[in-house]
Amino acid sequence: MAEFYELVAEQQAARSGPLLRQALSGLQDVPGTVVEIGAGTGRITEIIAESVPGAPILAVEPAPGMRAVLVSRLAADPGLLARVTVATDAAPDLALPERIRAAVVFGVAGHLDTDSRTRLWSRLRERLSPGGVIVVELMGVRGARALPEARQLRAGIGDHVYEWWVSGRAEEAGGMRFASRWTVSDQTGRVLREVRGGYLWHTVGMEELARESRLRVTALGGRTGSGLPEVAVLHRHREGQS
Repeated sequence: MAEFYELVAEQQAARSGPLLRQALSGLQDVPGTVVEIGAGTGRITEIIAESVPGAPILAVEPAPGMRAVLVSRLAADPGLLARVTVATDAAPDLALPERIRAAVVFGVAGHLDTDSRTRLWSRLRERLSPGGVIVVELMGVRGARALPEARQLRAGIGDHVYEWWVSGRAEEAGGMRFASRWTVSDQTGRVLREVRGGYLWHTVGMEELARESRLRVTALGGRTGSGLPEVAVLHRHREGQS
């Protein structure tokens, strides 16, 4: 679905970008690299670069189609081209820099099961600089349940109209199986093309993040289960806290 992802990424940046800027504020004096896990087409990468001026960024994206757009975006901006390193690794076993100023995990956590997430948080925590943060975007869906197909996005490109439809069903293991359908129509509403896909999403909320990461969690944005963008900021516990 890489062909259509830029349309989704634009929507994600508009909804969750302000929360990310808030979470990354005040990190100028924290040493280390900003690690973005699941950089996609680079919309969030741009927000990271604006929020932490001058910081080196490691943008990790294993999908070649997404990465092609990401590299094109970097190539068009000399400032980003000098600061952003692109890696192809997949979580949780990606290569990490020695010191991490911040890690940004947007739209990725639910693609990993509990064991993989726990390993990822542990590896990030080991290299997190004092004062650094891990910023996680969640799906806003806590419990597994049936979701009837609903349109998530409608956009025009030239004479064509693009629509994104999503439905979901509960899996036995407690996750969600999402089905995704894109249609490309002409101005009369005639469907010219339809592309289908899907993925398994392991539902995860703030409590699970705190337990798995052994870090202090601050919630930003929508309440879990509200369907609104939900962002969690993971910090080290204050001295004396467990």
